[in-house]
Amino acid sequence: MAPKKDAVAKLVADNRRARFDYYIEDTIEAGIMLTGTEVKALREGKATIKEAYASPEGGAIWLINANIPEYSRGNRLNHEPKRPRKLLLHAKEVAKLTQAVDRKGYTIAPLRLYFNDRGIAKLEIGLALGKKAPDKRDTEKKRDWAREKGRLIRARG
Repeated sequence: MAPKKDAVAKLVADNRRARFDYYIEDTIEAGIMLTGTEVKALREGKATIKEAYASPEGGAIWLINANIPEYSRGNRLNHEPKRPRKLLLHAKEVAKLTQAVDRKGYTIAPLRLYFNDRGIAKLEIGLALGKKAPDKRDTEKKRDWAREKGRLIRARG
């Protein structure tokens, strides 16, 4: 049997701002309940999750405010771009996320939207705690220092 190839996931959308605005304590991979035209629009690489968030409602987790634009070659059966989408999670994961949001004041932030090696759309969500302004400045200082340190090392040879 041949060795399994290292699968490369096709990234559709990335929420880089989430790691700046929040402390991400735990990440979970979730499936998304999509329609056919939504999947086709995602395959074109047109989606944004920058302003999106996940919310526990009715015993499930819903992705709110994620923008998947209408499929360019879709017809009258096209989807609504910003409709709420149900996330597919195990019951224990839903309970864990719901308790954290209700009790401890966490939020559920979408981090990445991608297709896995089997071609299934997945969303990486993170259990996040908001940062204050001084924390954000500290994060920026660390990032700038890492960048400067890399430049110095490259300059030395």
